[in-house]
Amino acid sequence: MATKEHESAIKHVSGAAPYVDDTVDASYYHIAIGGSEIAYGSITSIDLTEVRNSAGVVDVILVDDIPGHVDIGPVFKGDPLLTSSEVEFYGQAIFAVLAKTQFQARRSVKKAKIQYKESAPVLELTDAIANKFYVRPPHRMQRGDAEGALKAAARTPEVNTRSGSMRVGGQEHFYLEGQVATAMPDEDNGVHVVSSNQNPTEAQKLVAEVLGLSMNDVLLETRRLGGGFGGKETQANACCCFAALFALRNNCKTVCRLSRRDDIVLTGKRHEFINDYEVSFAQDGAITAVKYQLAGKCGSSPDLSDAIVDRAMFHCDNAYYYPNVLIDGLRCKTHTVSNTAFRGFGGPQGMIAAETVIDEIAFALKLDPLDVRKRNFYSESGTDLTPYYQVMTDFTVPRMVGVLEASSEYRLRRQATRDFNNANRFLKKGIALTPVKFGISFTATHLNQAGALLHLYTDGTVHLNHGGTEMGQGLFTKVAQIVAAELGVAFESIKISATRTDKVPNTSATAASSGSDLNGMAALLAAREIKKRLTDFLTQEHGCTADQLFFSTDGVRIAGKERLSWQELATAAWVARVSLSATGFYKTPDIYYDRESARGRPFLYYANGAAVSEVLIDTLTGEMKLLRTDIIHDVGSSLNDDIDIGQIEGGFIQGVGWLTTEELKWNANGRLLSDGPATYKIPAIGDVPEEFYVELLADSPNPAPTVMRSKAVGEPPLMLAFSVWCAIRDAIAATVNYKVFPKLNAPATAEEILRCVDEVKASAVT
Repeated sequence: MATKEHESAIKHVSGAAPYVDDTVDASYYHIAIGGSEIAYGSITSIDLTEVRNSAGVVDVILVDDIPGHVDIGPVFKGDPLLTSSEVEFYGQAIFAVLAKTQFQARRSVKKAKIQYKESAPVLELTDAIANKFYVRPPHRMQRGDAEGALKAAARTPEVNTRSGSMRVGGQEHFYLEGQVATAMPDEDNGVHVVSSNQNPTEAQKLVAEVLGLSMNDVLLETRRLGGGFGGKETQANACCCFAALFALRNNCKTVCRLSRRDDIVLTGKRHEFINDYEVSFAQDGAITAVKYQLAGKCGSSPDLSDAIVDRAMFHCDNAYYYPNVLIDGLRCKTHTVSNTAFRGFGGPQGMIAAETVIDEIAFALKLDPLDVRKRNFYSESGTDLTPYYQVMTDFTVPRMVGVLEASSEYRLRRQATRDFNNANRFLKKGIALTPVKFGISFTATHLNQAGALLHLYTDGTVHLNHGGTEMGQGLFTKVAQIVAAELGVAFESIKISATRTDKVPNTSATAASSGSDLNGMAALLAAREIKKRLTDFLTQEHGCTADQLFFSTDGVRIAGKERLSWQELATAAWVARVSLSATGFYKTPDIYYDRESARGRPFLYYANGAAVSEVLIDTLTGEMKLLRTDIIHDVGSSLNDDIDIGQIEGGFIQGVGWLTTEELKWNANGRLLSDGPATYKIPAIGDVPEEFYVELLADSPNPAPTVMRSKAVGEPPLMLAFSVWCAIRDAIAATVNYKVFPKLNAPATAEEILRCVDEVKASAVT
């Protein structure tokens, strides 16, 4: 498909693209939230007298002022909009204020006098694991007899065993546009909410429940997000509810925009995990059995954690076949803010366990880790069954790894890193080539649906609306291209309007990398319906057959003779009373997962990729520099090459941040310390590799029935960053001439690199 620039590209770079807060003027009243100053305990008294008397304050609400539902948990209960009794994390909302200005609102909440009876919080994931402190019950997947195979391996000299544990940290979303929503009452006691939101329908439903209204009383609108990354899938709902509640109570326009610090403190992160593993393997590196315990730090409530830990379990095989496998997933509760969706949705935390196992096998056998990876890839020779019994098809990883191994000159560069390390005492290089296999579909089957609305006007222009949200990823551009290609109209003649719950109802979140798959197909079906109506009209009107009609950006040519412009065609069809408006609806076929038996086909297909990265570390300071990265990624038949490459580059760098610099820190009282850019380091331009090459896999149309045979590209590229993390481990191992396997955690900050260097040196001596 011809590549078009992002529909808002010029607006983005010029600053002309309006975001939610850009629409706020002096007529809006501002909301601030007062939160808990303890991590766990109960509230004994609340005195808001000084808050109410503070300059500019218009209204103050407590939990008893909520007319409808208090709990806004998206799937399971546990997320009260406000609390007046039990506190379960530092910063939890207790009251909210409406004032004339933002400054007045934020200043007033500091005047609250709240007394607590404090209890000892559970803050560490290790404590939650030890005490079986869960937000949801554990889940298990298994195939074969992993425990029996592991016991047998311990008695068999030619089979090796290893076990270990590694911690992988969480991640702050740090979107450019923070959580924000505006609200204004309508004439029928309803409310119009404009929100930076990945899931407008869910927000519509929760606002209605909180206000005690019907869903048709609430209109939720989203034009664009300044980044989401999963952080606005459920966590945007609170701002929507506060804005709507104050708007109806006071019959005014309101805005709830969190400060950067409040945003970071009050909203969830990527889940921290502790992954324990046992593995047995033959002398050639082939895995014979593996056992995992994947424990996710869910925080104070379930939120989406059940599905997130499931996704970690679905992906702890990454690209590798396990003959015998046992996977336990724990949903651990801590008295910290409830963690939530983040790009990859648990998949990265499971996949990193697989890459750790592969590296440990390679070190044990003194083999190149790439050879161990290739030895364990899924194949069609009886090693094509996942731990959840989905048969692996269209597995392009071996092909891509072969291409990348050659194009990046991996073998030569690996030897060159060894030569460099032999010649340098304190500076060490590392290199790694790692694959990505990521399942595409919501694992909750019912969410795999989408709708679209399409109008053809009598001047030949097109109006398009669908249920997906545009957060910079180019979804609107891709869907417009799909419609343009199907109808034959010019891309420039299509206008896409904001996502609105009164145009396309009951939509799923724009998440799970499925935005283009679902909404693109729904829009395609709507375009096909309109084109069919036009075709039927023309064949009847002109006495021709369908194959004698040739649609193009100039209009339609009939039997190679008469030509009608799009304006003439649309007007003629309208005069003939042909409907020029259509809806499209799509549901992903042939997917299911039986949780009771832990079997199914949860994914329509897999998106694959591979990356090789080379790093340099300073063993005296822990400083790391990313020297070069080569990527090849499979996007099927790309809907837009430029947008896809941009997603790959951005996802990879975000993954590098998660695995190297972004570290969440709490104090002993449960207060988040890394609550701003001064204490939390996201990647900057200097963290981009000096040499950065990205290639799309050629001639690889998706065999699954996706729109234009494309593949998703939103989440999978993040996991390409494993190549950087594994390369750091390779460099650390060089400090002891590769005699000790480095037990590296993530993120591999300078402190973690130094800790690991000291540990391997001490182990080498003993």
